[in-house]
Amino acid sequence: MVGTAVDVVKRGGRRQGEYFLREKLYASIIAACLSVRTPVGQAESIATAVCDSVDNWLEDKPEITSQDIRIITAKHLHTHHPDAAYMYEQYLITI
Repeated sequence: MVGTAVDVVKRGGRRQGEYFLREKLYASIIAACLSVRTPVGQAESIATAVCDSVDNWLEDKPEITSQDIRIITAKHLHTHHPDAAYMYEQYLITI
């Protein structure tokens, strides 16, 4: 996995930051889509579109928080699949 040259500050700043990894975001979007029984091909298309939107948003940012990623991802995911967006938003609350 190759990360984008954007530093991601983890929740609460407890852990050292890391590079943004599109693959991790893609996998989490796929998981949210599949959890609401979205067909695999559709989940992959949605994940690609949302990741592209997040990549565009990241272009001029040298540093972001993991919460920033969650908010922007949920916003874009909501336009493609509101139920999957809900699952994505609730993930940290339910575990």
